[in-house]
Amino acid sequence: MSVLVWVEHDNASVKDATLAAVTAAGKLGDVVALVAGQGAQGVADAAAKIAGVSKVLLADDAAYGHALAENVAPLIADLMADHDAFVAPATTTGKNVAPRVAALLDVMQLSEVLSIESADTFTRPIYAGNAIATVKSSDAKKVLTVRGTAFEKAASEGGSASVETVSGKGDTGLSSFVGAEIAKSERPELTSAKVIVSGGRALQNGENFHSLIDPLADKLGAGVGASRAAVDAGYVPNDYQVGQTGKIVAPEVYIAIGISGAIQHLAGMKDSKTIIAINKDEDAPIFQVADIGLVGDLFKVVPELTEKL
Repeated sequence: MSVLVWVEHDNASVKDATLAAVTAAGKLGDVVALVAGQGAQGVADAAAKIAGVSKVLLADDAAYGHALAENVAPLIADLMADHDAFVAPATTTGKNVAPRVAALLDVMQLSEVLSIESADTFTRPIYAGNAIATVKSSDAKKVLTVRGTAFEKAASEGGSASVETVSGKGDTGLSSFVGAEIAKSERPELTSAKVIVSGGRALQNGENFHSLIDPLADKLGAGVGASRAAVDAGYVPNDYQVGQTGKIVAPEVYIAIGISGAIQHLAGMKDSKTIIAINKDEDAPIFQVADIGLVGDLFKVVPELTEKL
């Protein structure tokens, strides 16, 4: 079985999400990585070194420079004539590209796959992760997005795949790239951070959020996250959001401060190795999933904790 994997990148380096997708694809068969971008030869060379990748296909064209799904999906659909499955990480880009590929191939998409039971049977979460569905697909071509937190990351070194140039239809004229406002931070990216400190609505405002959460995160070298309530209240930007409608994370340590533990938030972080919760409400749902819980006033507890670190 030949599996085509979408390589998530920024035309300079391979994103971590790709490594988990390679591991998932390896459970299905022979892994062929697709690098579609502009000036992305360096990315293709890096992808060729990923353990488990047998071949890299490089589509280098200005039309693919910003990974516009309207341009990339036809390229992938054409390449799928030689492959049995397409695997993309369940990132913003992967979720944008994969459904279009599935539609062009006229097959069902399997979303947020958690495990691969066999060549045609997979598990995926439903009801915000409260139930796991086992899904069997009879489609000749499989299209999957895989949850990065559910699979080990493949080693980024050790492979020696060949790089082959391919071409597609280029610009379809259906969309155009206007601009991107990308938040830059010295801190680790949420989806790859080993420690995450998240704040909730109980912090009351953005000033409190940054004055309490940021110093603690700095001491721990952690990424900073937030609940949807904190984001909706304007404390922090959308890219901080952890949860069903935000980022799915599974760090070594997740510290939830002033977060009640709504089901939508738990769906995004309950796979964390160790969960530490600080909340003054001892009946808060977050304590049901927490490994360590501290009932107390966060405005007193957090500064004290930061000071002792």
